[in-house]
Amino acid sequence: MRVFIIEDEIPAAEKIQRFLHRYDESIEIAGTAMSVKQAVNWLNEDGEADVLFMDIQLTDGLSFDIFKQVNFDIPVVFTTAYNEYAIEAFKANGIDYLLKPITFDALSESLEKFKSLKSKLQEPGQAEATSVIDLQSALQMLSKRDYKTRFMVKIGEHIRSVTTDNIDLFYAEGRNAYIVTNESKRLIIDYKLETLEEMLDPKKFFRVNRTFIIEINAIKDVLVYSNSRLKIILSQNFDREIIVSREKVNAFKVWFDGE
Repeated sequence: MRVFIIEDEIPAAEKIQRFLHRYDESIEIAGTAMSVKQAVNWLNEDGEADVLFMDIQLTDGLSFDIFKQVNFDIPVVFTTAYNEYAIEAFKANGIDYLLKPITFDALSESLEKFKSLKSKLQEPGQAEATSVIDLQSALQMLSKRDYKTRFMVKIGEHIRSVTTDNIDLFYAEGRNAYIVTNESKRLIIDYKLETLEEMLDPKKFFRVNRTFIIEINAIKDVLVYSNSRLKIILSQNFDREIIVSREKVNAFKVWFDGE
């Protein structure tokens, strides 16, 4: 197996190489790139690899810019500290998505997934090449994910079920987490925002900062704010300011733009 690594942090790239060789000593590292420009140059000049490990945030932009500059059909395992890019990643040759810090077990599972998908699609006597479209289709069939669609809440002595279709946002305050319904009701729930991120459909919900997770249809307006940040205005009246943190602005724009 030949692997090319696109990662702008040297320790992270070295860690991936160590894990790859720990998984299989015979894996060949085709090279590394630290930027969109370097990756594009390699793909144009060489571009021979079975799998790419690609960080999303690079020194000169998002790795999705690579796909705008060069056409290639190599499966990609995306790596990032933020899970907001998942939708865009699977639109761009992605067959897996690893959140940093990457563990050996997670990387191994990605390689096993790749090998399993390729094996299922490989016909006897067929050449090694397998289209990434086929890999993605197989992946979708094998790993459809069900996201949480309702939450149980307590209102006085009563217990109610609130569907995500009726939730405008989630937010944290102190040790508690709350939902705000589209009827402006604020209800406490027994979850942390970190857990909610994994449970909610990323097409509908986005964590804009440490405090808020916003539903796409609850947004009335987005304003350019200071220091390249964004300010969200909700359709309902809300007494707290919601600012997209600087490190999530690019991911928010990708999410807000949609498919």
